[in-house]
Amino acid sequence: MGRPEFSLSRSYSIRTQQREGPDIVLPVQQTSVSIQQTGVPVSQFAPAPPGYHQANVDISVGTPWRTGLFDCQEDQTNAVMTAILPCVTFGQIAEVMDEGAMTCPLGSFIYLLMMPALCSQWVMGLKYRETMRRRFNLVEAPYSDCATHVLCSCCSLCQEYRELKARNLDPILGWNGILAQRQGQHESGDAPSFAPPKQYMSK
Repeated sequence: MGRPEFSLSRSYSIRTQQREGPDIVLPVQQTSVSIQQTGVPVSQFAPAPPGYHQANVDISVGTPWRTGLFDCQEDQTNAVMTAILPCVTFGQIAEVMDEGAMTCPLGSFIYLLMMPALCSQWVMGLKYRETMRRRFNLVEAPYSDCATHVLCSCCSLCQEYRELKARNLDPILGWNGILAQRQGQHESGDAPSFAPPKQYMSK
């Protein structure tokens, strides 16, 4: 004689059936769970674990240089000067980047002294290239700063020279010349539109 069918909670129901003969009655459990397919992974709605904080990753790599590393032909005068006397170009760059703290003759002399010493002048070039990149937020490309000055020191100096010149920081003027140029532009912008009165010298 079979037992009556009964149900448990909302989503679970148990049915038992008795087989014919002396076999033991085995309960058969059936579960009915309704799954709604939304097409959205469940993990997106799962709450974040305690103590989890999403890190703010800065993916900025910097802005591109105004000219390429091998665009030396864009300033042929500087390219020839750098090929013959790279120490002079370095001294001009160092004076602008240090805002006059290191003069061009001093920077050129230091660079010249380091050239015979196992070609260690790249150490100075690397330092000022990193300083320029950080100041103007420039990308470290196409090679690293170290590789650029070790393998292409003249091209690197020419690129840095052109970058300063493109930013109205002409290294050939020197730091004092740049300040004088800025002061002249400021005064010309504030100058009155009318002509000044004539002046006469008295005896």
